[in-house]
Amino acid sequence: MVVVGGGPVAASKLAALKAAGARIEVVAPDIRPEIEAAGVTMHRREFAAPDLDGAWYVVAAAPPAINRQVLDAADARGVFVNAVDDPANATAYMGGIVRRESVTIAISTEGRAPALAGLMREALDAWLPADLDRWLAAADEARREWKRLEVPMEQRRPLLLETLNRLYKFDV
Repeated sequence: MVVVGGGPVAASKLAALKAAGARIEVVAPDIRPEIEAAGVTMHRREFAAPDLDGAWYVVAAAPPAINRQVLDAADARGVFVNAVDDPANATAYMGGIVRRESVTIAISTEGRAPALAGLMREALDAWLPADLDRWLAAADEARREWKRLEVPMEQRRPLLLETLNRLYKFDV
């Protein structure tokens, strides 16, 4: 995947992309030190359409005129474009993502209000229980047991609530 831009906005996208397992190439004439330290492939130069050859996704974190060039090159190649805070030059949106244990929550404003998505991400992250790994382990164990006992699906949600409530009865 390609990131066009080497400034703070591009840098802010790297952690989520790396967490998703992306192999990242950054194209920009000037690249911030935190991008240099991120262990990504860097091309210190202006964007050129062939930079997207073989890509399936690009983050355009440059001025709108450059983002437009990225969109045109991407459209010609069938590549999705996330143009950061520039919905007119985007075909895909990178939402706010909360990843904790095996739980992933995504928030999107379809590019209209990325700061709002960020605030919502922070709020959800703070709201999630600190011991979410215990919740997951309990739910996983209960699910295996319910499948073994052939418990109907419509009965499982109330049983899950009982299971999770028991975690706190033991902690009191």
